[in-house]
Amino acid sequence: MNENLPPCPQCSGAYAYETGALLVCPECGHEWSATADPEGPADGGAQAVKDAVGNVLADGDTVTVVKALKVKGSPGGIKAGTKVRNIRLVDGVDGHDIDCKVDGFGPMQLKSSVVKKA
Repeated sequence: MNENLPPCPQCSGAYAYETGALLVCPECGHEWSATADPEGPADGGAQAVKDAVGNVLADGDTVTVVKALKVKGSPGGIKAGTKVRNIRLVDGVDGHDIDCKVDGFGPMQLKSSVVKKA
């Protein structure tokens, strides 16, 4: 029955089954499209991460914050125009896909939608 179905891309479980247009893994509950490539994009990595204006970001890039950001525990925040050097792209939580160190604030994660490539 599911000899020709691919394993789950999240947990590699072999018991995937079809539900309409989706494949479902009963082990972890992950759902994915039956037509999607389970190995990801052809470039061998994750989806291309784009900044606020549509430029593709890469590890080691320098970006500029485009809007003021509030930082919990800080009286001020990160001001618009702050440069952040040597970013790392990660698969973060809740859309935070940039791991970086901001001068004066320390290490943190940012969303790509609030930065632009410098």
